[in-house]
Amino acid sequence: MSLLEIKDDPSGVKHEAPSGEDYTRGSSHIVIAMIVAFVLVSVGIAAFLWSTHKPPVAAGEVTHMWIHAVHALNTPIDASGAAGPSEQFDQVLVLTQVRVRNQSDEPIVLRELLTNVNLEDGPRSSSAAGKIDYDRVFIGYPELAKLKTQTFVPDTVIAPGQVLDGMLISAFHVSKEQWEGHKDLTVTIGLRYHPDLILTPKAPPTEL
Repeated sequence: MSLLEIKDDPSGVKHEAPSGEDYTRGSSHIVIAMIVAFVLVSVGIAAFLWSTHKPPVAAGEVTHMWIHAVHALNTPIDASGAAGPSEQFDQVLVLTQVRVRNQSDEPIVLRELLTNVNLEDGPRSSSAAGKIDYDRVFIGYPELAKLKTQTFVPDTVIAPGQVLDGMLISAFHVSKEQWEGHKDLTVTIGLRYHPDLILTPKAPPTEL
């Protein structure tokens, strides 16, 4: 006797058991239905994530960076015109060309502009020179005049979709030797009402 018993119907009509092909056909329908459901759920999740995820309001990059070490003697003059003892003056100027893109559908406003560096004595930050001091740098150091371009200043407005290029100049009161041990050099573009934009140079600064 086979494992699958076939019984005669009292009416005289014989009923045959489902064939293996019928079972296979039913299983394939279930598999297809599961695949379709999985695809639909995946598409729904992807659409939800796409609709809720927004890119940062701003993006940017450091397109170039230069450093200029200054070593000078400062001789103060008192009220009577007599020269006082000379003092050494050391500082490193950091000139950074930056590009900022507004990726949002609203204007963004620059709030604060900083150059950050980690020296042997710890991290330091220097605010970028304002418009007046920016111009004075190129007067005081004419060898840098060829680099002069538009500068970024606080309260600069960048329109939606606009790409803005500008230069920042920051000064650190350290010697060239102290500066050479630096690490973790970054630029902070502070945005009003939005997270700060932190930019890292892709290449070492050019020494001038």
